[in-house]
This record gives sequence, structure tokens and C-alpha cells, in this order.
Amino acid sequence: MVAANLNPPMRRIALTFLLLILIGFSLAIDHRDLAHSAAKQPAETPFGLPFDIPAGYSTWYVIQFYGNTTSSYTWRYLWYEAGQGMHFGVDFAAKCGTEVAAIGDGVVAKIDAREHGAGPHNLMIDHPEIGYASFYGHLLQAPQLYLGQSIHRGQIIGYTGDPDLTCTSRPHLHLEIRNIGYRIAYNPVSLIDADWDSLALLGGAVFERDLENPRRWVTPYDQPDIHFGQEMLNDYPNPWPPDWNY
Repeated sequence: MVAANLNPPMRRIALTFLLLILIGFSLAIDHRDLAHSAAKQPAETPFGLPFDIPAGYSTWYVIQFYGNTTSSYTWRYLWYEAGQGMHFGVDFAAKCGTEVAAIGDGVVAKIDAREHGAGPHNLMIDHPEIGYASFYGHLLQAPQLYLGQSIHRGQIIGYTGDPDLTCTSRPHLHLEIRNIGYRIAYNPVSLIDADWDSLALLGGAVFERDLENPRRWVTPYDQPDIHFGQEMLNDYPNPWPPDWNY
């Protein structure tokens, strides 16, 4: 009513001022709603990284992410057929003898289990309170632990080794997160609290594309759960990079 009694220039100023007030009020409401929504989100990253030293080319870095990597696609029938053609862990390059830390509190479940591979030595830790198990492969030596031993997050549980037994060809840690029954593998990126965007810049984020569905499973974040022994997920008729081996 007041604006109607003003001359045109003053009326425009008054209406503009009123509009700015309404926009600011709307943004404030949105901001409060977003903050409230974020506060209600459950914790989705119950684990930490398997190293207690910073990442870098002189310490450790990711060389292969979990999921539909180009390497797992290439070797899907030789090395990864049991895992639906997917890489069922994250590989961290690190020189032999680098200390490996437990990613969470748990209990030693298996030591050097042949059925899980990842030699020369490996370790499985159950985390029954949260329904997961963590697996550490390509360790330098058998972990100096015992079955049923309680483990704390950050505790040193082994040392990185080399699957080729050379410590020069490809020394690295292979880390998996599974369900307690060990039949399902989950994407560690969604469960480990880390700056994965920065880690991806160091390498390892190379994924196979299905040109008939080119946006599926092509980042470290959007990889599927793996059900061991089930049908292949990535046997693409039209892949990129091309399938040179078949």
C-alpha cells in the first residue's frame, strides 16, 4: 500500500529492497534446512586409512581403485572372474616394509588364508559390531598376531610386501572391505574417511567404459557391490578401452 503512494523511481527502489529482503529470507531458510539435513545424516565412513604417514610418491599412493578398473576388465577371466570381473579392493603402492595399520577396531579372524589369495601373506580382521571385515593382502611376512586377538584402529598389524617376491616389481598393499561372511565386497572409498579426490590425482582412477552405458561405474565413488561367485558384471560387447585380449 505504501509503495503505491510513492513516485515511480521511489516505488522501484522500494520494490527492489523488498525483493532483496525476500530472497535473503529464502536463502536463510534453505541454509538452515541443509544444515539440519546434514546433521541427520548417519556416519558412512567408519574406517581410517591403512597407513599412519601422509600420502605421496615417496610414501604410498593409490595405484588401482576398487571396481570396474581397466586392469580388472583386461584380466576379468583370469584373475577376477570370482569377483564378477571387478577389482575387489584398493591397491596402495608402498615400498616393502611400510607399516600397515588396522583400519578399525576388530578381532583377528584369519592369517594366511589360502582361499583369499593375495600372497605372499594376508590377514583378515572381523569388525562384528559394525558388520564388516577388512582384508590386508600382499604382506611381507605372516602377521605376528593370533586368531581371536583384539585389534585397535591404527594398530600396526603387518608390513607391505610384493606379490612377485621381489620388492622391486610391484610392492603394494591390497585392501578389501567385506561383509562378515566374506561373500560380498564393498567399495572402500565409501567406507574409509579420506580425501579420495586428492588421492585420485596421484593415480589409480582409470575405469573401463561400456559405450552402451558410458556413465556407469566410471568414478571411484559409483562402483557396485561385488557378490563373489555370481555372474560377470562387466563383460561388455562394446568396451572402451577396446578389449585387445578377446
